[in-house]
Amino acid sequence: MIRSVVFDVGETLLDDTREYGAWADWIGVPRHTFSAVLGAVTAAGHNNAETFQYFRPGFDLAQERKLREAAGRGEQIEESDLYPDVRRALSTLRDHGIWVGIVGNQTTRAAELLRALDLPCDAIATSGEWGVAKPEPAFFNRVADLAPGSRNEIIYVGDHCDNDVVPARAAGLKCALIRRGPWGHLWADRVHREGSADWVVDSLDALVKTLLA
Repeated sequence: MIRSVVFDVGETLLDDTREYGAWADWIGVPRHTFSAVLGAVTAAGHNNAETFQYFRPGFDLAQERKLREAAGRGEQIEESDLYPDVRRALSTLRDHGIWVGIVGNQTTRAAELLRALDLPCDAIATSGEWGVAKPEPAFFNRVADLAPGSRNEIIYVGDHCDNDVVPARAAGLKCALIRRGPWGHLWADRVHREGSADWVVDSLDALVKTLLA
């Protein structure tokens, strides 16, 4: 029995293309170049924040976020950034009595922007608000405290093997990997082969269909 489904944000609910493009513009490199280096960092299994170090050694991501905000070019999340299946999937789960949460490695500002979208969910939280980030066990303990049900009745859904699937499983939660975004596509076969996720899906619609079957 599944009582709660908790979703990651970037490349699970949100298409991050626009935000990565904004970062490329901010540091003054071509978007294609930024994407290519991001891909190399991803393939090497490193934190995507390391991408900035190749262009600006010593890059302070938190400080640069503040500078972007001050310049009127800060973080934005709009309806057009949502993947097309998001509202439909979240609404269907809630219609069937399943508690829906959104919790990911995002800033406090991102939490405000997500809440402003009035998504069909029961709770939204981010690592910026909690002061702990994935893949730390404390993050998933907070998820388990937030979502109703015992740990084996809670599913965490994300696109990243090492940040989402592996630590969620270690915390006793059920987990699903969605095959979209660079991480989801890159590691879906590995996750499927190793059986580290309970489900590997191509869309949120497919996940909902599986859960409600």
